[in-house]
Amino acid sequence: MTISVDTLLHAGWIIPIEPDNTVLHLHSIAIRDGMIVDILPTTEAQKKYQAPRAQAFPHHVICPGFVTAHTHAAMTLLRGIADDMPLMAWLQNHIWPAETKWVNEEFVYDGTRLAIAEMLRSGTTCVNDMYFFPDAAARAFRETGIRACIGLVIIDFPTAWAGNPQEYIDKGLNLRDHYRSHPLITTALAPHAPYTVSDAPLKRIRVLADELDMPIHMHVHETADELDQSLQHHAVHPLERLHRLELLSPRFLAVHMTQLSAHEIKLVADTGTHVLHCPESNMKLASGICPVSALLAAGINVALGTDGASSNNDLDMFGEMRSATLLAKVATQDASTVPAHTVLRMATLNGAKALGLDHLIGSLKPGKSADIIAIDMQRIETLPVYHPISQLVYAAARDQVTDVWVHGKHLMKARRLLTLDEQDVIAKTTDWQQRIKGH
Repeated sequence: MTISVDTLLHAGWIIPIEPDNTVLHLHSIAIRDGMIVDILPTTEAQKKYQAPRAQAFPHHVICPGFVTAHTHAAMTLLRGIADDMPLMAWLQNHIWPAETKWVNEEFVYDGTRLAIAEMLRSGTTCVNDMYFFPDAAARAFRETGIRACIGLVIIDFPTAWAGNPQEYIDKGLNLRDHYRSHPLITTALAPHAPYTVSDAPLKRIRVLADELDMPIHMHVHETADELDQSLQHHAVHPLERLHRLELLSPRFLAVHMTQLSAHEIKLVADTGTHVLHCPESNMKLASGICPVSALLAAGINVALGTDGASSNNDLDMFGEMRSATLLAKVATQDASTVPAHTVLRMATLNGAKALGLDHLIGSLKPGKSADIIAIDMQRIETLPVYHPISQLVYAAARDQVTDVWVHGKHLMKARRLLTLDEQDVIAKTTDWQQRIKGH
């Protein structure tokens, strides 16, 4: 007697992430009510299960969807507005003035939808976002069916979203309460950076994180200039200041971390702090190189993010994986460091762990959510396939992602987005381009 499930996916290869560096040849995944119920050889699956939706992917790799551990989704509308300059000149002279002029609820909603379309087409199924008007971003994520952690931005100075730190916190907590029971949307406290958030709101953030068991998502040690400024104003580096404020913990997600001493790496390891690595943005802004190999050797959880499309300039996790492993090899002069299976884990399970979602996503195993992508390897660019994990990291491209599911729901089928009107997204984006370019 066969067992009924909702969906059966038959794959040429399944990369479950757990156990590490594992490839299952000619295996299938059985899905019921959005959850994985079994992974087994296809010959057995065809006898054991029946499903109204059974799909064969004989030339595909099936693996967990990517977790983009750090981005600013709505900033897709500022893609290419200011390139080839260092971080502070980029921020102060171009990005912050543009945000002051243009960012509102409509901008964030439309920009987030553009980002979601790009991310789904790149195999991303979970997004850790940080931007103004998080309510508008959350609406876009909710309507599309992608999984998201919404950063509740806190910053000292006024913006169109809020006027002072307490207002940022109050609005953020209201949004958290609104989504606290949503199956796909979670929230994180998101103080922007040590140089834009003073001690008093940081102390309040620590208390809230403890009371509400929320992650804290923050840019930290992004550039050498940031460290110099901190020494001038606080007499210590930002990490030490945050440690003295008792923020560093397994709830703390430190983005960038390109400037780290051996003592600071030990501090990160001892406190259980996670590091969110954005290699392409760091390279493009010449911010520095995150010492990923040393962090991993110290037992620190390192996840991958794209950063925003205005500093990258794409939301492509295939590119981030490749850049992360190659950059680590060059930095250490060791070709064996951060191998393909490790960087794939950084793009999936490590991101889920940073967000406190590794019990649910980041790997394929019974009892986890069916957040899954299918990647066509029967392309000139990825043939022959001797080692699927290496081929995925070193040769595959985002346009080879054909299908995407989040919690068992098909969001992209044969490259066609099912919960977004692509022509509407393009039309809205073109309208924003004309508005911004005309001023």
